[in-house]
Amino acid sequence: MADYKAPLRDMRFVLHEVLNLEDHYQNLGVEELNRELVDAFLEEGAKFAMNELDPLYRSADEEGCQYHNGEVTTPKGFKEAYQKYVEGGWPSMNGDPEYGGQGLPNSAGTAISEMIGTANWAWNMYPGLSHGAVATLESHGTDEQKNTWLPKLVSGEWTGTMCLTEPHCGSDLGLLKTKAEPRDDGSYTITGTKIWISAGEHDMADNIVHIVLARTPGAPEGTKGISLFIVPKFLPDADGNPGQRNDLVCGSIEHKMGIHGNATCVMNFDGAQGFLIGEENKGLNCMFTFMNFARLGTAIQGVAHAERGFQVALDFARERLAMRSLSGPKNPDGPADPVIVHPDVRRMTLTAKAFAEGGRAMTYYASTLGDLVNQGDEEAENLMALLTPIAKAFLTEVGVESAIHGIQVCGGSGYIREWGAEQNLRDAKISTIYEGTTGIQALDLLGRKVLQSQGEQLRVWTKIIHKFCQSLEGDEAMKEFIEPLAARNEEWGNMTMELGQKAMQNPEEVGGASVDYLMYAGYVSLAYFWARMAKTAQEQLDAGTTETAFYQAKIDTARFYFRRLLPRCDAHKGAIEGGLECLMAIEDEHFMF
Repeated sequence: MADYKAPLRDMRFVLHEVLNLEDHYQNLGVEELNRELVDAFLEEGAKFAMNELDPLYRSADEEGCQYHNGEVTTPKGFKEAYQKYVEGGWPSMNGDPEYGGQGLPNSAGTAISEMIGTANWAWNMYPGLSHGAVATLESHGTDEQKNTWLPKLVSGEWTGTMCLTEPHCGSDLGLLKTKAEPRDDGSYTITGTKIWISAGEHDMADNIVHIVLARTPGAPEGTKGISLFIVPKFLPDADGNPGQRNDLVCGSIEHKMGIHGNATCVMNFDGAQGFLIGEENKGLNCMFTFMNFARLGTAIQGVAHAERGFQVALDFARERLAMRSLSGPKNPDGPADPVIVHPDVRRMTLTAKAFAEGGRAMTYYASTLGDLVNQGDEEAENLMALLTPIAKAFLTEVGVESAIHGIQVCGGSGYIREWGAEQNLRDAKISTIYEGTTGIQALDLLGRKVLQSQGEQLRVWTKIIHKFCQSLEGDEAMKEFIEPLAARNEEWGNMTMELGQKAMQNPEEVGGASVDYLMYAGYVSLAYFWARMAKTAQEQLDAGTTETAFYQAKIDTARFYFRRLLPRCDAHKGAIEGGLECLMAIEDEHFMF
């Protein structure tokens, strides 16, 4: 099985050379966060990911979580790794110093999250949702709530969850039935069942703080009547330590396709004590702080699976000997050539590489927007709102594709466990489902973000791409990237206008076109980041860099992306133009098997 190797050189390239993160931090007023400190974080994060988590990747998948009478035991080594994670101060990187955090911008931890997730996504899910709980409380909690819950969540001593889904409703939260009855002391009694709760019960932390959606008596129907509550596993005592056990229990854990090392729980709230966050009936507004954080985290998951798919494919393709190159032997002293010389193997391996490295640039860029949003930048907020569904859905879809390529390159070896390729695919598939499926993200992008804003939010992004292309007019070295990017950017705007006109006649047109529209948006957006990376690489080559191989590989991968992957836009555009009628023509009762 191929060991995970943290792509530190590529991370530094994106952070320092493409995004100029040091300047970004200076503009934020975080002057102490310079290049040297960021690199030190990367080095230590890589050691933790490769030495502590990657060795548990396969064993945790095979062992899984064990459930007994409401208690969950995580796979061997998980608890010990988590203690090292807490001792290393990793959970507190982005936390408010007032509550024990290090006060670093969220973007400072994005690369760490990627490395930890690629090494072991199932493990990463235990601390992963805690960050969303912290962000929700920081934005919407009272001072008392912040003082009670944030210190332990920020330190990692306690972990957090997000409790939305119920047995009868998934993404349609307007149907949820969990009740919240007021108590005399100002708290609430929470009663109901939540399902598919990641890390809802485990043995890695002293307490688990559930962030729960529920309805108060007399609340309006639908999403307008939802409130948000803090419901801990243990109620804090007078000293802030875990005290009395709350009236909630894990009813069971799911038997899943992948992420076996993470406990996906059915949580039964049987009159548990909860504490209102924000105002009654405004819970969904508060929850979106959590959900948007989780969606960007899921975009990173797409990058993680693409990276692992690429690394597995590359390691195998370099070692495996099979057949001869069509143009003559490349390994004349051996019985056959390594399969990396064959064009189709290179196609699959380069596809995973292009998605991993392009997705890395996209998610790191989005994280810098998050830093600006936290400082009240409205333009950054609008741009991040547009890019979030694109990043979440597109990068997870191509992450799954990359995982498939990892299996295919390995052939029969990819279908068995030894190389880890089949686990990568099983773990990857959930990313296109949770935090809002690809279809739901697509409706959010086209329906809410683009059409409801009359294209204004989209124009913020396409204008950035247009100005970038305009700045490089006449640059012969960049012509092969800039001309197709500019053309697709213009086509994107025209296609949006046509869709808007159709949607005015029939709103169903939005649902019929949305996923193809999102994928089109993803390919064009990724092309922008590949063009930026190609420009940076060309500048280094022109300056006489000694790292010729690294920078030339960047340009070569960009060229592959533009010539072999960006043309997929034509298929998505053609599917949109195929219209709604063929989707809806068959009557429901005529679907047969």
